[in-house]
Amino acid sequence: MTTPPKSDADYPQMAAVRGRIEPSPRRVRGFLGSELVFDTTSARYVWEVPYYPQYYIPLSDVRADILGDIPAARVFDDGAHAGHVRFRWDTLDWFEEDEPIYGHPRNPYSRVDALRSHRHIAVALDGVQLAETRCPVLLFETGLPTRYYIDRTDVTFEHLEPSTTQTLCPYKGVTSGYWSARVADGLVADLAWTYATPLPAVASIANMIAFYNEKVDIAVDGVQLARPNTHFS
Repeated sequence: MTTPPKSDADYPQMAAVRGRIEPSPRRVRGFLGSELVFDTTSARYVWEVPYYPQYYIPLSDVRADILGDIPAARVFDDGAHAGHVRFRWDTLDWFEEDEPIYGHPRNPYSRVDALRSHRHIAVALDGVQLAETRCPVLLFETGLPTRYYIDRTDVTFEHLEPSTTQTLCPYKGVTSGYWSARVADGLVADLAWTYATPLPAVASIANMIAFYNEKVDIAVDGVQLARPNTHFS
């Protein structure tokens, strides 16, 4: 039996590492406005970062007449990616099969579960309570700490200021709101968010509010959690 490497994190880490290349079994399409740029069932997953892959598209499946209109496209002539094209994500509208995807491709090694709970969750910042609940929804996402989604009625909004920030997630959808917190004459930017219409797989988090564990102090059943160090820190 192989002993897994020790990690200081209390949540599962990603199964893939930077540089990994694998085939994708999904039909992937990209549109520039209303124009179809490519349609392929032979896309590659390429892990440029450990958290999620990027799609590399076979050049043979890309429309040559429109490729020149996309400056943020890189065609590989040699090396491990020869004969493939990498498009900058935000230049196209992307689909896996007939479903739109946001932010980046879904990681085939990631799992996202939203589970109702009766654990006691308390959220504070510099000693100021921001939220407290006994009926959260816990969202477990591979490679990230547990996110605690809280009903709006259990959030103290007097310390929160709306933000114009919007983020995209291929597992949860597009955020509908962000908040910063002002306590002790200081502002901590974008530490809470919500999804009004999350994707069906996590529908139970709709209109609930979560806080970045990395930016606030969270206690679960009276036990204070250490602030994790992630790419959101």
